[in-house]
Amino acid sequence: MAGFIGKERHAVDEKGRLMIPVKFRRRFFTTAISGASDVAGGRIESLYIMKTPDRSLELYEPFVWNEMQKSLSALSDFNPEERLLKMLMYESLETVELDRQGRVALSREFLEHAGITKDVVIIGADTKMIIWEPERLSLLLKQSAERFSMLAGRYF
Repeated sequence: MAGFIGKERHAVDEKGRLMIPVKFRRRFFTTAISGASDVAGGRIESLYIMKTPDRSLELYEPFVWNEMQKSLSALSDFNPEERLLKMLMYESLETVELDRQGRVALSREFLEHAGITKDVVIIGADTKMIIWEPERLSLLLKQSAERFSMLAGRYF
């Protein structure tokens, strides 16, 4: 099944709600009918959102996050590095409810982390959606443009 692909520009409203693009919400319905759990009436009701070190936000469908959670659960609480990773991941994670209009409410903490005041760019990155403040994304893309060929050559 194809994942999230594409890029959309949206705005966060005065209550901090972000409209998930229709083309991405259609994928939720496809996922729901293909047997994923965490759905009600063929509709995904919540998503997982994570603050990332690069100052973006990532949104995951429940079944994707559940697979990541299995990996985290396998880490040892008695190994200091593994315990630290678990704490850092869970400190950066929240669940957000998807309302009937296809919006999620972003907390002030998450908006501030990403530098979002109004506009956002939502990038479909296969198993997740990445949310960027447009100027931060533009700066990152300009700074990284020369590295694209080298990175593509290394991994493809």
